[in-house]
Amino acid sequence: VTQVLLRDEHPFEHEFFLRTSKSFPFMKQLAIMNRKAQQIKSNNDNKILSIIEYPNLTRLDLSYTHDDYVQLFLFNMKMSLPNNLHLRVDYESLERVTYCFTRYMTGNSSTKLAALYFDPVDQIDEYHIKNYFPYACIHRTFGFILSK
Repeated sequence: VTQVLLRDEHPFEHEFFLRTSKSFPFMKQLAIMNRKAQQIKSNNDNKILSIIEYPNLTRLDLSYTHDDYVQLFLFNMKMSLPNNLHLRVDYESLERVTYCFTRYMTGNSSTKLAALYFDPVDQIDEYHIKNYFPYACIHRTFGFILSK
């Protein structure tokens, strides 16, 4: 299994993503559709939580998620993402979790992104995005199809 779409009415928690990463070690593309806030917020200080690793992930779609998932994938030290990741995300959500692109990034997540995808209707501040994610190409498109 290399493509996974996660959709639910109930929030996904840290343990769920850990099980998913172990169950699908060759996953290349992940799309999450969940607008529910996480009940148990994982934090970087929790020594008990295991690190979630997606070593083969190339495309991540967080465009239809609650801000908690954007924060989990970009800022949590318990999440390990590979380099050259293509990320589709809602611009307003990204702006909120980065505190208008001023929040300090841990784990070099900002340098791991090869491309960012936004809907063309979004009003984006390309200058601040480029400063925050210096190596990411910015695309404005409705298309972010999980490819074969």
